[in-house]
Amino acid sequence: SRSRSVPFIIPPTLHGQDWINLTNEEQVQEESDPYMIPQSGPRSSFHSLAGSYIVGTVNPDLYKFPEDKSETDFPEGNIGRLWFSIEYEHESERLLVSLIKVRKLQPPADSCSPFVKIYLLPDERSYLQSTTKCKTLNPQFDENFVFQVSSKMLFQRTLKFLVYHVDKQKKHHLLGQVIFPLKNETLTDDNKLVIWRDLEKENLEPPSEYGDIQFSLSYNDYLGRLTVVVLRARGLKLQEENHAVSVYVEVTVMNRNKVIKRKMTAAVLGSPNPVYNETFSFKVDQTELDTASLSLSVLQSAKGEKTLLLGRVVVGPFMYTRGKELEHWNEMISKSKELIKRWHALCHS
Repeated sequence: SRSRSVPFIIPPTLHGQDWINLTNEEQVQEESDPYMIPQSGPRSSFHSLAGSYIVGTVNPDLYKFPEDKSETDFPEGNIGRLWFSIEYEHESERLLVSLIKVRKLQPPADSCSPFVKIYLLPDERSYLQSTTKCKTLNPQFDENFVFQVSSKMLFQRTLKFLVYHVDKQKKHHLLGQVIFPLKNETLTDDNKLVIWRDLEKENLEPPSEYGDIQFSLSYNDYLGRLTVVVLRARGLKLQEENHAVSVYVEVTVMNRNKVIKRKMTAAVLGSPNPVYNETFSFKVDQTELDTASLSLSVLQSAKGEKTLLLGRVVVGPFMYTRGKELEHWNEMISKSKELIKRWHALCHS
């Protein structure tokens, strides 16, 4: 139903004022003694406004705060949602992380006593840990954590939140994780960002021989557009593990073994588990889906040294691929406009 509008009026006490026309058709009052009209009758009665000029109405719906659906809209299969905030102090070079809350956890048992470990990748040896909240699926933390990191290295770093449940035998069960790269954020002393992310299940399988890469595929048949989201890699066999080594992903679309387009992610320094979260779009006609293929190559480069191939994966139709790579391609085509996310093992062939 349409909301009732509220009248916008000029009170009777202002009727005696002199008004001056301005050039932009606005008006302003001249200073003069107010012309007072005795107030009679109940103030709450609309009839007490007799003699007022109604100049328009106000629609209350225009002044409502937008509804926060992050607390209510959970997609099917959701295993929990985490809220946090980040702020960076440039003078002291401190990253301030506030763990706010987690909602709708899915524990392995009836009761749940959750806590959170927070990492600043690529350092996976040290972490900060929250307190444990007993017997709740919706823990409220409101805890603050500080990471010391230089402004030069800040945007190479990634926050990682691991949410655990502690059972009665004091064993820890991983419920889900959130990976949040800092490279695309604007962090200033006066800019505290409040963020929420849905938990993801961690890939607990050991890395393959040359490592693995995770990416999403989507095809829009109406626009003839192939979208690739390069998410992250893990278990890479770097020649040297130091900050002078950079790792990036080269994404190539081919048609009948001819290169159509090639794009590259930004480089991540010194990590065998780099996080990218970069999106690329390619023009691929629907008639080419049976002859086109997509290659993702993970490359290592260091100043003054030759670029090395760490591993590659090719996804595409039956002409080029089998197994998981073929399944990923076919599912992308069958679920138009939907992002299909998968892990793939890297190889050198």
